[in-house]
Amino acid sequence: MAVTAPLTLSNVDGALLPRTITAPIFEKSVEASAVMQLARPAPLALDATTSVPIPMDVPVADWVGQAAKKPLSTGGVDVKQMQAKKVAVLIPVAMEVAKTNAGGLYDQLQKDLPTAFARAFDHATIHGKTMKGATGPFTEYLAATSNSVALGTATQAQGGIWADFVNGMAEVVDSDWDYTGTVADHRLKPSLLLATDTTGRPILVDTQTPGTNMAAAGTLIGEPLAYSRSVSGKQRRQSTSVDTGLRAIGGDWSQAAYGVGMDITVRISDQATYVDEEGGVHSAFQENLVLILAEAYYGFVLGDVDAFVKYTGTPSGS
Repeated sequence: MAVTAPLTLSNVDGALLPRTITAPIFEKSVEASAVMQLARPAPLALDATTSVPIPMDVPVADWVGQAAKKPLSTGGVDVKQMQAKKVAVLIPVAMEVAKTNAGGLYDQLQKDLPTAFARAFDHATIHGKTMKGATGPFTEYLAATSNSVALGTATQAQGGIWADFVNGMAEVVDSDWDYTGTVADHRLKPSLLLATDTTGRPILVDTQTPGTNMAAAGTLIGEPLAYSRSVSGKQRRQSTSVDTGLRAIGGDWSQAAYGVGMDITVRISDQATYVDEEGGVHSAFQENLVLILAEAYYGFVLGDVDAFVKYTGTPSGS
């Protein structure tokens, strides 16, 4: 998604941060999000109380005779209401960086915010949960699909993991949906690259594009593939997360739409305290830190959740 409109950063001293930081942060969060790589973008109202209607199907046109009654299509188009939901992150930065190297502070935000926002968005849209396991902001989520394939079902002689993915595709297309892409957990990548036919030849050699920092990573069974650690639910360096065993979700991504609020609210304090993941309390004043609290808005809606299929494996550690 290309962001071209002039954008600004709210509630922050322009001497510390550039006012146009919003655009690159949102652009990179889209690049880092596997779901946003495949779902379609849609308008999002910045007012959290305002819903935007999102059509989830293509209107049906039909032939009509001269002066005949025109065919009505709206009854067959599912419309969803997309509402902005807030995501927030608190980042401690060394006082020396904030006061003497504004460019360093900018670089810190450029690096950390897109990753934090993308992880939270993917986790919520895939599992319907927050990063700490509570009920997520979106009522609809991808893992709620009733279609499921256990990876390892097909033997090597039957096509192995390739056949498992194709069988999942069949569940989608046999229900009259299109299969347009897959989001996958990073734990799946070695299994894909090690998969061979009965003569030992690799059968999945197009599953990654080296040299990129984006979620998009090539193709799988002929359709786009994007990786996200949020697929399994187990995030790196987050003690509260667990591996659910989910390894991929694929399906008709025209049935998933997302919106991005084009303004980030940032507050900076060198006096506040914060609580870390282990419950420890830290004082910004005492530890010579600057705390950056960033908040942004995203939206997400699904048409028919059974336009998707989930692929499961054995959770790590089991």
